[in-house]
Amino acid sequence: MKVWSDSLKEYARGITGGLIFSLPLFYTMGMWWTAQSIPPYRLLAYILATFLLLMGYNRHAGLHAGASWTEIWTDSVEEIGLGLFLSVIVLQSLGQLDWHYINLNETAGKIIVQAMPVAIGISIGTAQLGTKMPAEKKGNPPPQNEPEDDSVTGRFILALCGSVVLAGNIAPTEEVKTIAVNSTIGSLIALVTESLLLGAVILFFSDFKGSVATGKTPLVRTILLHTIPAYLASLCASVLMLWFFGQLNGTGLFTSISSVIVLALPAMLGASAGRLLIKPNP
Repeated sequence: MKVWSDSLKEYARGITGGLIFSLPLFYTMGMWWTAQSIPPYRLLAYILATFLLLMGYNRHAGLHAGASWTEIWTDSVEEIGLGLFLSVIVLQSLGQLDWHYINLNETAGKIIVQAMPVAIGISIGTAQLGTKMPAEKKGNPPPQNEPEDDSVTGRFILALCGSVVLAGNIAPTEEVKTIAVNSTIGSLIALVTESLLLGAVILFFSDFKGSVATGKTPLVRTILLHTIPAYLASLCASVLMLWFFGQLNGTGLFTSISSVIVLALPAMLGASAGRLLIKPNP
């Protein structure tokens, strides 16, 4: 059982991570305006999607690699609750909450929209901002029954988390739709190519800490096995975020596809570079 000091330190890491990854969203007018008009079913879908993402991250990374599903579920619920609490505190401090009955739906929308990225940041911060585990501090070897999860599912979930954390700041802005409307087939092909090259460079040729080692597997195959899932994760994250923020409403098929590809470029940066930052500590 955790002692109080360890629990307080864990909460401190979580709050720090939550604010590091989400604080810019609290200062974005696009988020304020969008949150006021989001229907309840989208808010519920947003909470559910965030909860599933937290479950996946807590299962495949961080401090919870060997935890039971009950512990993972409890931690995910706790992170969402703490995210809601921090969202209320920050929005109230910025004067963005109106508690009158007539504006209660708008107030709830603002809180929920801001709280979900905070919850993801809390999960990442709790896992990644800490020091070594107590056993390691005492000179004992780390546990051997919790190997780092490098499965396709694990990599995809980490990439999805990285995409949401980075591209979530951009998804609600009007600039995405403006760029999409003015895009051509050639410019979209260039964006897809740039996104894939960016991911390959970050994951394989940047020599970042935690970048992928090719080993004995053929280089091209290894690059494809890591880069393609990361790009698919960035596309999935882009679709979900654009749908949630209403950026796909009233747009034609070409503009919708263009918007997804436009947002997928920064999402790919989060899926690749972000994945290296939020993956389990060695």
